[in-house]
Amino acid sequence: MSDNLQQYAHVPLKQLSNRVWRTYQGGALIDNWKKTSPEIDNSMPEEWIMSTITARGKDRPENEGLSLIETPDGTLPLKQLIDSNKELYLGKALADKYGTTGVLIKMLDSVERLTVQVHPDKEYAKTVFNSEFGKTESWYVLNTREIDGEKPVVYMGFKEHVTKEEWRTHFENQNIQGLLDCLHKIEVKAGDAFMIYGGVPHAIGSGCFLMEVQEPTDYTMRVEKTTPNNLKIGPELIHQGVGEEKMLECFHYDNYSLEQALNAWKITPEVIESSNEFTLKTLFNEKHTNCFGLNELLLDGKHTIKGNSSFYAAVIYSGDGVMHCNGKDYDYTQGDEIFISAAIPEITFSSKSPSKILLCYPPN
Repeated sequence: MSDNLQQYAHVPLKQLSNRVWRTYQGGALIDNWKKTSPEIDNSMPEEWIMSTITARGKDRPENEGLSLIETPDGTLPLKQLIDSNKELYLGKALADKYGTTGVLIKMLDSVERLTVQVHPDKEYAKTVFNSEFGKTESWYVLNTREIDGEKPVVYMGFKEHVTKEEWRTHFENQNIQGLLDCLHKIEVKAGDAFMIYGGVPHAIGSGCFLMEVQEPTDYTMRVEKTTPNNLKIGPELIHQGVGEEKMLECFHYDNYSLEQALNAWKITPEVIESSNEFTLKTLFNEKHTNCFGLNELLLDGKHTIKGNSSFYAAVIYSGDGVMHCNGKDYDYTQGDEIFISAAIPEITFSSKSPSKILLCYPPN
């Protein structure tokens, strides 16, 4: 079977829908993007893309979060395909260093504010979780909506006055407004992009539909014990089993003015290449992190993407067309999530209608 699975490294692989339960409500804009009905907000507000990890949480379904690929050999986890020949699927450098994709991609749609939280940096993750990966992440805002008249916002970074002692007091008293008042509140719109490094406190507000490219873990430390929708959060989702004191050490207690916060974390996309048929932009790259990358291809014609000795994922945000790969044509359409292995030397996208294609890359 292992030898047979290696044939799929030479074709673009489309993922089946992969919705994941979270502690907050949302998801209607994912339904809208996927052109599925009804468009509803519920407890499955995230779509995990090209995932080889499972979601954390007590009493959750086995293997929740693992991406599935439909093949002539049946529906198989992407992880199983990769494990059949890591070098072929991932590329030699990534296979040798990590033996896994090294990245996790999500589509996330919030109808309520997410809890105030933080993710570990690499040092904390290595020391506390014995993990090669922390959870530095990026946000690319794709769409927004007003919820109950509230404009969409995000929260990030400690304001200039905040101390560790003040933060601890608000946490111990569960003074939620006090916690929020410690963070910068930033109104967002489609096209905004942010880096959220490990250790930086943050929360996504209601009405945000975004792509999140991140390190491949599900480590989240939360300081709210009840969500804005009054869901009680168990200890394992508050501190991941390490205890409240160790959880508070995950935060970086650096202070920022609003201008400093925006300079540190808000990213301006840059055009790499353009013609009358396409524009290729970079959002997140080695200037911001060596953990992952994200480009955006705006296509009204043809464009060929050359392989770079590692895999990548193409997420079709809008439009439809054809992918030409190894002498064959494959359709693509809005909502498709496509794994393109390191074994594919190049792939040509030809649009039938103007397309926005998000190209997600693993660590350098």
